[in-house]
Amino acid sequence: MKKTYVLCPLLLLTVTGRAQVSEATREKPNVVFIYADDIGYGDLSCNGSRTIHTPNVERLAESGIRFTNVHAAAATSTPSRYAMLTGEYAWRRQGTGIADGDAGLIIRPERYTMADMFKDAGYDTGVVGKWHLGLGDKQGTQDWNQVITPGVRDLGFDYSFIMAATGDRVPCVFVHNDMVENLDLSDPIQVSYKHNFPGEPTGKDNPELLRMHPSHGHNQSIINGISRIGYMKGGKKALWKDEKIAETLTEKAVGFLESHQDRPFFLYFATQDAHVPRVPDARFVGKSGMGPRGDCLLQFDWSVGQILDALKRLGLDKNTIVILSSDNGPVVDDGYKDEAVELLGNHKPSGIYRGGKYSLFEAGTRVPCVLSWKGRIKQGQVSDALLCQIDWMASLAEVIGVRLPESAAPDSEAHWEAWTGKEKEGRNALVVQNAQNNLALLMGKWKYLRPGRGEAYIRSVNIETGNSSDAQLYDLEKDPSETMNLAEKEVGVKARMEELLEEIVDGRYGLPLY
Repeated sequence: MKKTYVLCPLLLLTVTGRAQVSEATREKPNVVFIYADDIGYGDLSCNGSRTIHTPNVERLAESGIRFTNVHAAAATSTPSRYAMLTGEYAWRRQGTGIADGDAGLIIRPERYTMADMFKDAGYDTGVVGKWHLGLGDKQGTQDWNQVITPGVRDLGFDYSFIMAATGDRVPCVFVHNDMVENLDLSDPIQVSYKHNFPGEPTGKDNPELLRMHPSHGHNQSIINGISRIGYMKGGKKALWKDEKIAETLTEKAVGFLESHQDRPFFLYFATQDAHVPRVPDARFVGKSGMGPRGDCLLQFDWSVGQILDALKRLGLDKNTIVILSSDNGPVVDDGYKDEAVELLGNHKPSGIYRGGKYSLFEAGTRVPCVLSWKGRIKQGQVSDALLCQIDWMASLAEVIGVRLPESAAPDSEAHWEAWTGKEKEGRNALVVQNAQNNLALLMGKWKYLRPGRGEAYIRSVNIETGNSSDAQLYDLEKDPSETMNLAEKEVGVKARMEELLEEIVDGRYGLPLY
């Protein structure tokens, strides 16, 4: 049973028991999150890239505020999404690493989520796109041929149209309101992450069937001529078409806006772009000059434009907060031979920052971020405030008039004044994590990387992880590219940050470790 607390009554009940929206609720702003996948700080032209043009993101930035120092809570997908939706650092919970396609629900139904928060404020809630937070009760126990429970509806979302995990993991189907879309029960779906099904081809054994070949991993079941992670059999009518993923998800997101224009709504729109496998629609193929990855950046920008155009057409643009960001930093070769490396040219997905997806260095978590609320916040702002996606929950709770339960969002901080540009400073301190769950502390101009285990370099993706048995300390004001380790020179700073990080981890600072 979820514990909820609402500041004031937001819904009125008729004699039939149907909820009616009060005038106070109707005036609350709609909220739309546009959450990119693997798009880096340097991948968007609003952040200064001259090798790619993303005009719709630029349009959004010009109408609001662009951030230069916003971070995802983690350098990989599952933990960053967990932290964003729960307001809790993912490293506080076991089982929040990169999820398989058959993972059980990582956010448990009893957990108070951002969607619950919006529902408590009288909002309709929806999620469209990449989920990657598990479904069902336990790993590998889902029956994909019936309603999947527990599902996203148990986490506060009234409507859902999602990819169960990622584009490169089975099952390669859309799940609509906790049921596989277009399922033919005469061709039941079977999924395994342990063994293949008899007679089913794989990328490893049947490369002649592939239209896109893996560069590392990704050599198991073949779907649409592309081999994936994991094994799948059946569900032929339900399989998505990779070229149409962006179009399908965008249409569903726009459809949600259209069907909820008379009530306040929260929409979490999580795109597949630019995660692998990158298979853009024919409209974008070859348009970037950087191969499928660049084309998918243009496709993402198109999706943004469709959302902005729909809000304007429906007369919702002046009462809707739109937030755009990415789940982690960029990666160029992430498992498929799609010429992303060969055609990269002068494009720098990470901008001036070191590392990328999986990394504890800045490019792992410093991500693009734009917030717009027409008529309510000053247009064309740029903010250097230190902020994190984990803070959206507490910050928006203040805007929509919900007091969070005592146990909810333990690491989320309310910084709405900073999110709107009225204050120049954001967080005092922020903890981020990489793929190996090693931690770093950001505070002011300083960044401290705690010693941790794991390889220093992932050769398959050509990314430095930031892992080291030695402490690292960087002055991001003078050295944003993290080239000079000052741990031995600035011993006092290192000691203070080391102590503060340990206080945050063990609960002496902030809230307790569960």
